[in-house]
Amino acid sequence: MVRVSVEYTGDLHCEATHDPSQSHIETDAPADNKGKGQTFSPTDLVATALGTCISTTMGIKAEELGVDLRGMSVSVQKEMSKDAPRRIVALPSEVHIPLPVDSPYRETLEQTALNCPVHKSLPVEIQRPTKFFWEG
Repeated sequence: MVRVSVEYTGDLHCEATHDPSQSHIETDAPADNKGKGQTFSPTDLVATALGTCISTTMGIKAEELGVDLRGMSVSVQKEMSKDAPRRIVALPSEVHIPLPVDSPYRETLEQTALNCPVHKSLPVEIQRPTKFFWEG
């Protein structure tokens, strides 16, 4: 179990501390919701969590397989609802993998991405289409 401590620092900003490492991140309300958009919003961190989880779990699997994924990139676009309540409705992702399309690890790595813990933790109401681009 990991604890994250959050302090509201005012002006719609928060500072979060990852207790085990003492590393910090800051959030701001988005510009379209009374904030200044100076850094990640809380919902941006959900998109960030999905992208980094896809990358990390694929990296773990690649290491087990003896495959080098350095240079892989993931982009996630966050789409918010247009109606109330304000919420994330979609997190489409693109995964660019520096391996050839005929890689024998293609199916394994794609399934690893689609089954990452964040992917599996999101409610089914959030659409999360994922496109893979094999570019080796």
